[in-house]
Formats: sequence, structure tokens, C-alpha cells
Amino acid sequence: MADFIGAVDQGTTSTRFMIFDHGGNEVAKHQLEHVQILPRSGWVEHDPVEIWERTNSVMQNALRHGGLSASDLAAIGITNQRETTVVWDRRNGQPYYNAIVWQDTRTDAIAANLERSGRGDVIRRKAGLPPATYFSGGKIQWILENVDGVRAAAEAGHALFGNTDAWVLWNLTGGPDGGIHATDVTNASRTMLMDLETLDWDDELLSFFGIPRVMLPKINPSSHPEAYGSTRTSRPLRAAVPIGGVLGDQQAATVGQVCFSPGEAKNTYGTGNFLVLNT
Repeated sequence: MADFIGAVDQGTTSTRFMIFDHGGNEVAKHQLEHVQILPRSGWVEHDPVEIWERTNSVMQNALRHGGLSASDLAAIGITNQRETTVVWDRRNGQPYYNAIVWQDTRTDAIAANLERSGRGDVIRRKAGLPPATYFSGGKIQWILENVDGVRAAAEAGHALFGNTDAWVLWNLTGGPDGGIHATDVTNASRTMLMDLETLDWDDELLSFFGIPRVMLPKINPSSHPEAYGSTRTSRPLRAAVPIGGVLGDQQAATVGQVCFSPGEAKNTYGTGNFLVLNT
């Protein structure tokens, strides 16, 4: 009987997999760091392939440490470093460039231009965010404009974008062999591309960054019984385990305001833990 829940925590400095019982007690975990790539001042990158390999390893090792198999897991969930941007080829799963990390400031000119042109006010009104280097939209634009062949690949439908949640999810569910390209509202809300009222990608916002809509993952509720699919019977779990939800760590309170009813509260779990109350 599947008596346990697994959680992938893909963070800025490491990836870990934790297994919990019905009482919420941690019964096993494994954690591995990944390399921080610093090509020049203000630039921070990760190797997406290394992150995927670390995800494989920590899942396998946590199960082994707990004396468990994938059949013992009722479901798994994913939480992740938000805003860190990956663009990869859907045909073979190869990233076109390193992941650009949320801390990276190379898109400062893009953010400044949005403010000067007055488009910053539209982004604030629709996405609830100021133009800033922190968020994913400018990072996608930078990759499209600076990495050879990516714009053509994106326009042809070959290039996919995701924060690290979407990258891990796509690989867990099959990768080039039918992997699910999806994200949740807490991650989508940190791109400057999602309308907070429709909870969907906004064509006007996409036009500000020159981003083809076909690149983007489908936006789902953070918890969903079907939208995120199941792991494949290949590595790392070698079994079909449902993926029950995705949540960006330290999810934005702006999303909390529109994702649940007045008077309701939600806990957020990440590098810090918060209680969000919709007033």
C-alpha cells in the first residue's frame, strides 16, 4: 500500500527529496548541491542538466535510505526556486543555454527600458510586478536575443521555456517522449507575463518582451489531481507515481489575493514559511 508522500525541493543551491508519512513525519531525505556558475559580475547561472541529474540522484537515494520503493509513494509534489529561467529544445531535451538564476542582473537594461517607455505601469496593473531583473520575462528575452538560433526555434515551436519547476516536471513525465509542459500560478506569477485576473499568459505582456506564446507552459492550479501527470517507468523512480502539485517557494502574496476566497488563509513553504490571509 502507498503510505508515503514525496517532495522534490529544487532550490537555488541544492536539490533534495523528502519522504513523509501520514502523520507528516519525515522518514527519509537526500540532498545534493549544484554548481553556481558566475561568468561575469552580476551574472548567475545553473546547469539545467546538472539539476536534472541531481533530482534523479536525490530521489533514488532517499528511497534507498528509507528502505522504500516507488510503489510506497502515493504521490509526489515539486517546489522550486522561482524566476530561474530555462529554455530547452522539446525534441531532445537539451538546454539552449544555462539556467539564468533569479539573482542575475544582466537584464537591467531591459527593465529600465520598460520603465522609460511607460510599459512598466501596464506590467504593474496586469502582472502585479514592477519591471525588474528578478523576474523571468526579461531573462527569456535575453536568451532569445543573445543565443544563436533560439528565436527561430521558438517561433517554430521547438524551444520551451520554464522555471525550474517546469524543467523538472517535463523530464519526470517523459521529456522528449511526451513530457508534460506545465507550471502553476505561483511560478507563472513571477514572470511579468501572467495576468493576475485571468491567471493566464497575457498577449500584451508577451509582446513587451517579444516572447512567442508557444514557448510557454500551461498554467494550472498549484494542486491538481491530473494536470501534472505521473512519473514515467524509466528513471528516477522506475514507476508511475502521480505528481499532485507544484509550488514556487515563498509564493507571492499577490497571487494569494486572487487564488483563494476572502477570509481564507494559506501556508507557503520555501526558504522561509509564511501565512497568507486573503483580506
